[in-house]
Parts: sequence; structure tokens; C-alpha cells
Amino acid sequence: MRENKGVSPRRNHPKARGRGGRQEPERDPETSFASIEEHTEGIYTVRKITGSSSNKPYRCPGCDQLIPTATPHIVAWMDDDIDSRRHWHTACWTKKDHRRPNTERSRNAPRF
Repeated sequence: MRENKGVSPRRNHPKARGRGGRQEPERDPETSFASIEEHTEGIYTVRKITGSSSNKPYRCPGCDQLIPTATPHIVAWMDDDIDSRRHWHTACWTKKDHRRPNTERSRNAPRF
């Protein structure tokens, strides 16, 4: 085994706090990392949720399928109405304005 002589071990010094360092602005946890998007219905506040912060399943209003736990997805709500907050698959949210209205048919009804 080779021994390094004359080399001192690396020392980690704590960063100086409060000495003209850059301070991050205080963020509201409800709107942090949120963006604003304009759609046909109005203005939405949109937040991307990572899989690690998703701890329960949600139903996507775009495709009416479950979003399993630990799956990255999008949370969106109308800018003036927090009660309209919904969890969407990322692909469903992207195609939201291009989706046709969902028509319910009986099992034997023609598709045209």
C-alpha cells in the first residue's frame, strides 16, 4: 500500500453566512415552482409533482384513469379558484386543449 507523504487531508469549511452572500427569496410552499399557463377556459396555475412527493393515487380528469402513487404528474387549478385543483397525467395535461368531448355510448352503439 502506498502512503501519500506531504499531502494534507482535505478540509471542508462551512460557508460564511450573512456576509453579502446571495439570499434566496422566501417562497410560498403552495406556489413554489409553479408556472402560469393560459388555456381556453382561463388562466391556470400549474405545478409539476415529482414521483417521490406523490403519496396517494389520484384520478386524472383527462383520461379518467388512476395516477398511481410515486408517479410524476401535474397539479393544475384555475388562477382564481383553488377548489378547481386537479391532478393530471403530464401527457393528458399537454393535450388538454386538443381533446374532444367524451361521448358516452352504449356497448352496441355505432361509433360514427
